[in-house]
Amino acid sequence: MIDFIKGLFGPKIDIKELINNGAVIIDVRSKEEFSRGHVKNSINIPLDKLGNNLKKIDKNKPIITCCASGSRSAMAKNMLISGGFQNVHNGGSWVSVNRYV
Repeated sequence: MIDFIKGLFGPKIDIKELINNGAVIIDVRSKEEFSRGHVKNSINIPLDKLGNNLKKIDKNKPIITCCASGSRSAMAKNMLISGGFQNVHNGGSWVSVNRYV
């Protein structure tokens, strides 16, 4: 039963380990939201612009998506996976990811 419940939420990711291994952090909030605070060294690509910027993202590095709550970053993760990226993780809110930097 516990494995079933864990499966609903996906595997637990270790954000700190991903960052230590050179993960690219992509913040998919608007430029205005990003300017009010963001994870150090993160890249701001608003969700509505992500599809047109896939070529600018290194497919060989792990990617962590983040936003304000985790909803847009989940959509971004799916978009990246659909675009051929394999090592993509939804970090949730930028504040959560920021704790590991």
